[in-house]
Amino acid sequence: MIQKVRRVVTGHNAAGKAVILFDDHAPNATPLKGWPGAGVTEVWVTDEMPVSNDGSKDRSLRPMRHDPTPSGTIFRVVEIPPESAGAKIDAGATFGQLGSTHKPSAADSAKHPTMHKTDSIDYLVVISGSMHMLMEEGEVELRTGDCIVQRGTNHAWVNRSGKPCLIAAVLIDANSAP
Repeated sequence: MIQKVRRVVTGHNAAGKAVILFDDHAPNATPLKGWPGAGVTEVWVTDEMPVSNDGSKDRSLRPMRHDPTPSGTIFRVVEIPPESAGAKIDAGATFGQLGSTHKPSAADSAKHPTMHKTDSIDYLVVISGSMHMLMEEGEVELRTGDCIVQRGTNHAWVNRSGKPCLIAAVLIDANSAP
């Protein structure tokens, strides 16, 4: 079961006054079927640039999508479980469930089953725990409070600790990287 994520979303009432629209646990929380213990919680999603701040619709309630739409953004929290000797990751099922346009290739999977890229620039913060960001060349350990700017590169999240790692991520549509 993935951790519940509280979100507070502001907006405007009919008189134009600032109000709290949502103060709840983000309802679009999805366990990843192909990756036992992993999950994604969508906090907010937009599909246009510049972003419209009008309306009171819950924009997080849409089918899970790995990449933002053209001119779109995604604010999500990802839970990465510790890797254990017995757990097997089904990358095809995981990325298929997310509707990813960049599924890992056989060459990518040789390094790690979740090696992938996105057509976005991603700003990430480790909320709790630790993990390694694996690259095609090299890797780095990330701990609570560390920030990452992921610029459309091929990467994998690998949790070698004994506890889940939570990361907050903002994905913004970008041109494909080489």
